[in-house]
Amino acid sequence: MANIEEQPLGTGAVVEAETFRDSVATIEQSGTRKWVYPKKPKGKFTNYRDLVTLFLLAIFFILPFIKLNGNPFLKINIIDREFFIIGQPFYPQDFFILALGAITSVVFIILFTVVFGRIFCGWICPQTIFMEGVFRKIEYWIEGDRNKQIKLANQPWTGEKIWKKTLKWSIYVIISLIITHWMFMYIVGYQDVLKIMQEGPVVYPTNFIVMIIFTGLFYFVFAWFREQVCTLVCPYGRLQGVLIDKETINVFYDFNRGENRAKWRKGEDRKAAGKGDCIDCNQCVVVCPTGIDIRNGQQLECINCTMCIDACDEVMVKTGLPKGLIRYATQDEIEKEEKFKFTTRMKAYSVVLLALLGFLGYLLNNRGTLEAKFIKPAGSTYYVKDGRINNTYNYTFLNKSNKDHTVTIKVIKPAKGEVIFSGENVILLKRDNLLKGTVNISFPEADISQPRQNITIGVYENGKLLDTFDTYFEGPFKLQF
Repeated sequence: MANIEEQPLGTGAVVEAETFRDSVATIEQSGTRKWVYPKKPKGKFTNYRDLVTLFLLAIFFILPFIKLNGNPFLKINIIDREFFIIGQPFYPQDFFILALGAITSVVFIILFTVVFGRIFCGWICPQTIFMEGVFRKIEYWIEGDRNKQIKLANQPWTGEKIWKKTLKWSIYVIISLIITHWMFMYIVGYQDVLKIMQEGPVVYPTNFIVMIIFTGLFYFVFAWFREQVCTLVCPYGRLQGVLIDKETINVFYDFNRGENRAKWRKGEDRKAAGKGDCIDCNQCVVVCPTGIDIRNGQQLECINCTMCIDACDEVMVKTGLPKGLIRYATQDEIEKEEKFKFTTRMKAYSVVLLALLGFLGYLLNNRGTLEAKFIKPAGSTYYVKDGRINNTYNYTFLNKSNKDHTVTIKVIKPAKGEVIFSGENVILLKRDNLLKGTVNISFPEADISQPRQNITIGVYENGKLLDTFDTYFEGPFKLQF
């Protein structure tokens, strides 16, 4: 640090980014792409983030093989309408519960963003997990750190460049294939994916075409599009600007302490010279994966990845200055030295979230183990036999539970209704299964006074009512005098 030449002082104030180049750090004013070569990060937060990355990657690769009560832990098959969440089956009839769950998730994301800003993007988002935790590390391994990557990109296509680029791109393709196959395990299950792989594209041409398309998409995103997903495409980044305020915790540069900026000179009393703690080394800039300068104020491209914090803290340690020039803080903490407080808006979002969670828990707990329907076949009518009026019904039973049920059917009202089975008077419902069948229901002629009478049918197991269904019963038209 001692040999760094002194440069003119900084401006003494940090303003929000105003120019197009500052606002979109990876796009030149001419509209061309500005490639980002971030320096390999290291430090406390980087170590924490690596642990989170390993944990989330382990979950991603292990979860498709985990089953609860014989069901996949997580399976979202929209085409075949098969949904399993935490091993619990869901059906199109439960769509309102899934919709409420989606709304609850949105409210949670809003609350999380209001309190912690875009920390989800830097620590949990799949784009960041794969980009920084997998693809970028491979790039560092093959091409080296920032300076070596820039040198390699600018040199002609020599044998070294061809070898390194080919090796990197080949590994990227392989990883994209692996991600695609694992993603499809969450849709159709790992057994079907393994079956498709074994039997090949001749038997499953459509599946293979879809997998190739998604592999190409993943390769395009992680090999070329990269941080543009976060800065130009992701709607969550645009939403951040609406949700965060001066009380939101974000990665901030402490301009009160850092300005005026000036290069480091050993033995100098910077405070007496009117200089701030920022030595204008640009380490926070070259390490940023979205190419921004955090010193220009809060920007939409900032994903709160903390790489600039680690880079700045390392410089502060080397110069003997206090760490935390760039840190997690609120804007009020930087400007007014006010500590973080849980605001009224945060409390309101928390109340809404707790209410939604409570209602969602109630619906999940009371959605029932069985759903029954009794529908009269189209065009069918009644018939009279042995003094009783008979109607035919097609029933549909959906067993939503993870165990078999042995049920029987009874008419709840009106009284004297009799259920006539074509076979056994008890029905076996397999776990997580749909069963269809036909039954006849009859009433004495004297009890049916209307041509169309409302009735209620119940489904029981060992005397316990599992579900009811209201329908109608047809009978002869009788003149009333």
